[in-house]
Amino acid sequence: QVQLVESGGGLVQAGGSLRLSCAASGRTFSGYAKGWFRQTPGKAREFVATISGSGSSTYYADDVKGRFTISRDNAKNTVYLQMNSLKPGDTAVYYCAARVSGVADTVPRKYDYWGQGTQVTVSS
Repeated sequence: QVQLVESGGGLVQAGGSLRLSCAASGRTFSGYAKGWFRQTPGKAREFVATISGSGSSTYYADDVKGRFTISRDNAKNTVYLQMNSLKPGDTAVYYCAARVSGVADTVPRKYDYWGQGTQVTVSS
């Protein structure tokens, strides 16, 4: 029911910022929980940030707290990940995801829809 398309990745120097966007099709997207996950070669997909369908709850991985912010714009059917103070360890493919239940979760398998991923590379 929902298609997710990510954009905004690229190459940035350490300490810089990027804003990732995930645009969704589907009239019910506003009620879904949204999440951001990242993956590097040879590693499992790991949790980064999530927001509940109502927008009232947000959760972040410990290593991105204070640097990354997840937000949504229901009018634009878009979820964002603002990434500040980027570090080389943030280099990964970043994926957005949506969960129909609307309950935020940190587990990738709980999500029903996924974007194609966008590469973020942070240089020293």
